[in-house]
Amino acid sequence: MKQFTVAEVAATIDHAVLKPNFTNADVEKHAKMCIARGVFSMCVRPSDAALAAGCLQGSNVLVSVVIGFPHGHHRPEVKALEAELAIRDGARELDMVMNVGKFLSGDFDAVKKDIAAVVAVAKPKGVLVKVIFETAYLTLDQIAKACLIAEEAGADFVKTSTGFANGTATPEIIEVMKKTVGGRVKIKPSGGIRDWKTAVGYLQQGVDRLGVGSTEAVLDGGQASGNY
Repeated sequence: MKQFTVAEVAATIDHAVLKPNFTNADVEKHAKMCIARGVFSMCVRPSDAALAAGCLQGSNVLVSVVIGFPHGHHRPEVKALEAELAIRDGARELDMVMNVGKFLSGDFDAVKKDIAAVVAVAKPKGVLVKVIFETAYLTLDQIAKACLIAEEAGADFVKTSTGFANGTATPEIIEVMKKTVGGRVKIKPSGGIRDWKTAVGYLQQGVDRLGVGSTEAVLDGGQASGNY
């Protein structure tokens, strides 16, 4: 089984800077850490996109921005506009929240159109779209169905969690995602990745990216508190 260096793990991390009470100073501090530790991207709230882009300018760290966060129930037109503005502010990847209420209602066409609205804005600009399912609310069969809808809508990644619901990524969920769309759509576990062993375990399963809030603790072999 492949062993990973600290640098290799860091290069898969989307570092989450999404807590409601984070200030501009917090964004700036986290950006410096992302550059120093060599993470792949810093994932920020829409209103922080321009600030993050400025802080990360000249580095290899990309800006990713959440869309329809954290519950996913914005109208598709709102998500599309949020995506357009985020890209204008410097986002190179978008982490959008699926409309889980519509999904659980069985309105799969609405879910697909919602994702496709963001993809239509992002794809012409070369911006990747990750779809957050909030898997805490879904069965494994429903997760498989959501993966297929996201694929049909043109998403680049499927992702587990926002970190705001009472649930996290699990190896079982990742296995379902792999079996359903592996090799065609990339996979990002997020939520609950608070230590080195968990992070490496997902990478050994073959995921493409990690959503982590406590990046320094994970990379330094510690144990982070909290849910993201």
